[in-house]
Amino acid sequence: MLNEYGFSGPDWDAAKEEAKAVLVGVARRKGRIAYSELAAQIHSIAIEAHDPRMFHLLGEISSEEDQAGRGMLTAIVVHKAGDMQPGPGFFELAESLGRDTSDQLACWVSEFNRVHDYWANRAGNA
Repeated sequence: MLNEYGFSGPDWDAAKEEAKAVLVGVARRKGRIAYSELAAQIHSIAIEAHDPRMFHLLGEISSEEDQAGRGMLTAIVVHKAGDMQPGPGFFELAESLGRDTSDQLACWVSEFNRVHDYWANRAGNA
């Protein structure tokens, strides 16, 4: 049975785990990753950087990570060119999670630093 995004539940869950593992690795190095670079490292499902389903995948990861007290992990996923910041979906999710998004740059930098601070000081997996 396919989920609302057209993937089987186990494949979707595996893709989330793949993406999360990549993101945790990047966060531990206090780095950032482009949407396209992340998409290339997800093998459980076929998904492109600008596929609307990518934003749902990232949204689920950030919501789960935030609920676990680790911040919005996907703050480190950014545009490859231009502003080098997350897309509008990140800020919509941030607002829904209770963040003050009136100054988007300040909101993003705060989450970006929170995620780095958490993961750079942790060993092992989540």
